[in-house]
Amino acid sequence: MGIQGLLIFLLIGAVAGWLAGVIMKGFGFGLVGNIIVGIVGAFVAGLVLPMVGVSIGGGIVGSIIHATIGAVILLFIIGLVRKR
Repeated sequence: MGIQGLLIFLLIGAVAGWLAGVIMKGFGFGLVGNIIVGIVGAFVAGLVLPMVGVSIGGGIVGSIIHATIGAVILLFIIGLVRKR
């Protein structure tokens, strides 16, 4: 992966983490936290979405949507754990 691929990877993670924070309201982790949440969310979505038969198109927008869905799932699970 070149520098351009790495920057796109980080940008998608940041946008997805930020969007998930906006959707879940009250989960703000800052820039680095949003990148981590977005990247881990993309991994979670990569595991969960194929299991339920959901397929999202390619490209940057599809990647952002995919990572955002996973990040929302991740933040939901974090919220459940924090309440206990």
